[in-house]
Amino acid sequence: QIESELHKKHVIDAWGDQLMQKKQQEATEQEEKKRYENEYEIARREALERMRQEEEKRRLEEKKQAEALLQQIEELKLQETEATKLKKEQENLIKQKWELENLEEERKQMEEHRKKIELGRFLRHQCNAQLKRRAQQIQEELETDRQILLALLEKEDEDQRLQSARRERAIADAAWMKRVIEEQLQLEKEREAELQTIFREEAKKVWEKREEEWEREKKARDRLMSEVLAGRQRQIQEKMELNRRAQEESVKYREQLIKELEEAKELTRREREQEEELKSARKQELEAQVRF
Repeated sequence: QIESELHKKHVIDAWGDQLMQKKQQEATEQEEKKRYENEYEIARREALERMRQEEEKRRLEEKKQAEALLQQIEELKLQETEATKLKKEQENLIKQKWELENLEEERKQMEEHRKKIELGRFLRHQCNAQLKRRAQQIQEELETDRQILLALLEKEDEDQRLQSARRERAIADAAWMKRVIEEQLQLEKEREAELQTIFREEAKKVWEKREEEWEREKKARDRLMSEVLAGRQRQIQEKMELNRRAQEESVKYREQLIKELEEAKELTRREREQEEELKSARKQELEAQVRF
């Protein structure tokens, strides 16, 4: 009986020890599992935080690149507007040059026409009437020159690209020539009035004398007009050259902007591809850790 009780007690104690060991082992395993889960959770959170920070960094970088691209696009639009403006200016300068050449040609044709009419009238010995008509012709020529100079002054006022000193000199020259012609026009009007008191027999003598005066005055006036017109031609030519250079620079700059835009787009595309590859790799890494 005693042995049976001892054996039973021994079995109970052994079973209790085994149960305690099992509980201790389970507790140890639970603690190990909890520790591993905590470490994994920390690692997972750290990985997610890194991904979040990198995503934020990428987003800010993309925003910065987008703003830079928009700025370049706006600059390109401005350059295209400037190119259109330069083209219109060039067309206007060509038109001015053509108008000036027409004015010069008109003066030459008027002079040739005057000589033909003058010869026919003189041959008909209508000295007195011819003298009056000649005076009117001179006034018409002076008025034509005055109108040309007025047109030149208007062109100078419209022109904003010419350097200030040169522009003021050109305006001053044209204004001075305009005053000279207006004084000459006033003198011719006085001469015309004077003709009313001249007797017919004196007309031929007065004609010859007046013709000499007119010829001298015309040569001087033609020389001055030639200088003014030639100066205007030079100004137009210089502006056309400046405009041509500006257009060339504008084209080069626009081409450079377009090239930079294309390069920026390609760089953005590559960066996005690399970012997607990196995100995919990290996602796979996290999934592998979860499975493990």
